[in-house]
Amino acid sequence: MNLPFFIAKRYLISRKKQNIINIISGISMAGVIVGTMAIIIVVSVLNGFTQLIGLFYSDFDPDLKISAAEGKMFDPELIDVSGIKATPGVVSYAQVIEEVAMLKYGRQQYPATVKGVPDNYPTYTNIDKLLIEGEYYLEKDGINYAVLGRGVANYLGAGVSFLDPVHIYVPKKGRQASLIPARSFNTDYLFPSAVFAVLEDIDAQYILVSDKFAAKLFESGNKISAIELDLDDSANAKEIQKSIQQLLGEQFHVKNKEQQHDLVFKTMKSEKWAVYFILVFILLLASGNMIGNLTMLYIDKKEDISILRSMGLSTQKINRIFLYEGWLISFVGGILGTVLGVFVCWLQIHFELIKLPGANNSFIISAYPVQIIFTDILLAFLAVMIIGFAASWYPVKFISSKHLAESNIN
Repeated sequence: MNLPFFIAKRYLISRKKQNIINIISGISMAGVIVGTMAIIIVVSVLNGFTQLIGLFYSDFDPDLKISAAEGKMFDPELIDVSGIKATPGVVSYAQVIEEVAMLKYGRQQYPATVKGVPDNYPTYTNIDKLLIEGEYYLEKDGINYAVLGRGVANYLGAGVSFLDPVHIYVPKKGRQASLIPARSFNTDYLFPSAVFAVLEDIDAQYILVSDKFAAKLFESGNKISAIELDLDDSANAKEIQKSIQQLLGEQFHVKNKEQQHDLVFKTMKSEKWAVYFILVFILLLASGNMIGNLTMLYIDKKEDISILRSMGLSTQKINRIFLYEGWLISFVGGILGTVLGVFVCWLQIHFELIKLPGANNSFIISAYPVQIIFTDILLAFLAVMIIGFAASWYPVKFISSKHLAESNIN
């Protein structure tokens, strides 16, 4: 029998008498439970927002995007296009042209990214699902049309029901600036056919046009800005990305959905870990209750310690009683906090108990999103155990030395 552990367990759960020590022990455990719950719940909510933003981007972006490592455009004839198309798991292949242009509608002017897309663009994105006004088409009866981002449409004051076209201006390639604008810019016009909404940074940046219109406007010839690939749902995206990257070499970047918005996702991950460490630090401050609890318990059990010593129990084992006491508080509190934290997250996922302030059907979601990740739960529990060990070790190692002559913990 592990006598120190048995005695520590008796000190923790014994109900023979209720005094201030028992109350402080309960407060210490409650602090561990609440701290563990807070870490799991807050981090899971941040995971939910990250997942939600990823889903929004997924509707607009391809599974993989190939672009040149240097320069804005490249000639697709210089790469193994047939090899890319033949890669197992690749379902759709599309060449797109992207350039910044100045848009003018009435008296309003606004710079935006004009994205020329092929006819199969709706097949590998969910652009139809993103439309909030109008119908998706980029060419009809010989007339060019554009699908505007909601932010672009708002800045220009343009809409599907309006009769005036949107004019586009881009600098002519290889031409020096001239006092006469017509000599320095290519200009064309098109009519809005639809308005889409994804996220603010995309809505206020993009308009979609046909690839033929973009090639003529930007004088790109055979060059393109990127190749967009749609993958089979059951395919291993990482393996396909690695395979295509090896096929193209270092002259090209092959990016997945997350890498296409690298800054956004890195920022959200940084915020997540910043919040995690802040909550761990708060839990560390709350562990002061445990230090006080073990210190008072040590003083309260002086008579028990004297009896145990007279029975031949070594100083090392006596110290372990109080060390185990602190570990039990951390372990039980960590387990209960983890279970309760996961349960609260489960309730939010299935019943949406906590609503977003001011949602009222104006948001895509009405409640805080939650995603439970096992590694986050494990890290939260490990943080609780490490803090519990440190908070238990300090009073046993240093404070007990004032009362026992030969305090030594290995």
